[in-house]
Amino acid sequence: MNGEKIKQISKKETINTVEKPIGTFRTTMAYNEKSMMCHFIMKKGAKIPLHKHDAVQNGYVIHGKIKFFRKDGNSFIAESGSGYVFDSNEIHGAEALEDSEFVECFSPLRPEFTVK
Repeated sequence: MNGEKIKQISKKETINTVEKPIGTFRTTMAYNEKSMMCHFIMKKGAKIPLHKHDAVQNGYVIHGKIKFFRKDGNSFIAESGSGYVFDSNEIHGAEALEDSEFVECFSPLRPEFTVK
């Protein structure tokens, strides 16, 4: 990695999981200054409100079904085996249509998701 130090290498079982918002459980798995990977569990009906961040966000749905929506009203459904991406500062949100599990990567990292 060109001499950059990895900030964290971990196993999911050894890290704290944060519930925010209600019904959405995030575990920050690994990160450095340029990239971050997080594991998410969303319970059916859980919602992530419209928001934006500097990081490009891409994800992969392990199982379940999630409706992603944008400020302009456009939406799409990602389900098991689906990948997706949101550009930097693209306003978006989500709602779990089923209990769901997915992994997301952010570049650069999201400072509010770093392990404290």
